[in-house]
Amino acid sequence: MTLTTIGFDADDTLWQNETFFRLTQDRFTDLLADYAGQDHLHDRLLAAERRNLGHYGFGVKGFTLSMIETAIEVTEGRVPARVISEIMAAGRDMLAHPIELLPHAQAAVQALAASHKVLLITKGDLLDQERKLAQSGLGDLFHGVEIVSDKKPVVYAQIFARHGTDPGQAMMVGNSIKSDVLPVLDVGGWGVHVPHGITWALEQADAPLGHPRFIEIADLGALPDLVAEFG
Repeated sequence: MTLTTIGFDADDTLWQNETFFRLTQDRFTDLLADYAGQDHLHDRLLAAERRNLGHYGFGVKGFTLSMIETAIEVTEGRVPARVISEIMAAGRDMLAHPIELLPHAQAAVQALAASHKVLLITKGDLLDQERKLAQSGLGDLFHGVEIVSDKKPVVYAQIFARHGTDPGQAMMVGNSIKSDVLPVLDVGGWGVHVPHGITWALEQADAPLGHPRFIEIADLGALPDLVAEFG
């Protein structure tokens, strides 16, 4: 089939994201240094994030609540109000952080929008994702924007159907094998992995090496030429 639709992930594909989570986690570690070591804190925080995904979803707000929960746990309920206040301030700082586009992001989206239907398909907090898209300057380039609670095969199938695209005519581009590649391959689309270098532990998965519809590129600068090969 002819390739007609290109889906782009947002966080760590078009703009920086995980870097700010790691910086905030370091800040969190410093705040709780008197109560627990770094590795123990990181393990407890990751466990809280995994536990809370079904309640809070993906994004800064859920991360902040998980940090507060972890602080209460590791201090056995003795965490000072000052520390809770600092954690909340760190979360607000993340929500206000300026957008930093990744290399070739704007050029790749702009080039492909001239020849294909381009969609932004991202998960996370609605207000925060809308803010980042508005600040990115890329919003007007997309033919559709989909902000979802999770990225599963059925979600992609529904998105492609809503935009009049057969999955076999769709390509999804992103930094997460787990969220941007595997579920799209499951519905018959093409999955293009663009490694970011920093991947959240809960997004890690093995690359489907040898799959006929899996492709990996070094950065978004290679994407227009890749798409052109499809004719």
